[in-house]
Amino acid sequence: MKRDSRLSGVLHVLLHMAEIDGPATSESLADMMQTNPVVIRRILAGLRNQGLVRSEKGHGGGWRLAKDLESVTLYDIHIALGSPGVLALGHRTEAPGCLVEQAVNNAMGEAFNAAEALLLARFREITLASLSRDFHQRMQVCTGSDHTS
Repeated sequence: MKRDSRLSGVLHVLLHMAEIDGPATSESLADMMQTNPVVIRRILAGLRNQGLVRSEKGHGGGWRLAKDLESVTLYDIHIALGSPGVLALGHRTEAPGCLVEQAVNNAMGEAFNAAEALLLARFREITLASLSRDFHQRMQVCTGSDHTS
């Protein structure tokens, strides 16, 4: 089962951006994320549309965070990504007229909805600032380490 790691990847990019003094180029962020700059530009363009980042054109330009880390939650970023499904599990739909399948799907659907609501509520509580603080605490433990990947 393939997992959707876009939220994790975007959080990674945003936290790298928070550590950079000045604008970050798509190329430098792509190097950090070991991906193509086009992927970074596509992701950040979606975040720009939601007001989470801004771009600066020209020499010395690049991407910057548009909001304070304390004001951006995982939920905000989840919404900016188009509110992808948070659970990889799903219903069987081969026989929608089957009463057994209906009963199973009803029970599973209620459980899925409750789990998703709980997860999204937790996403509303976690800010980029809290992730940044965690990162900085980890950096202190790794004395002498000067990279952020």
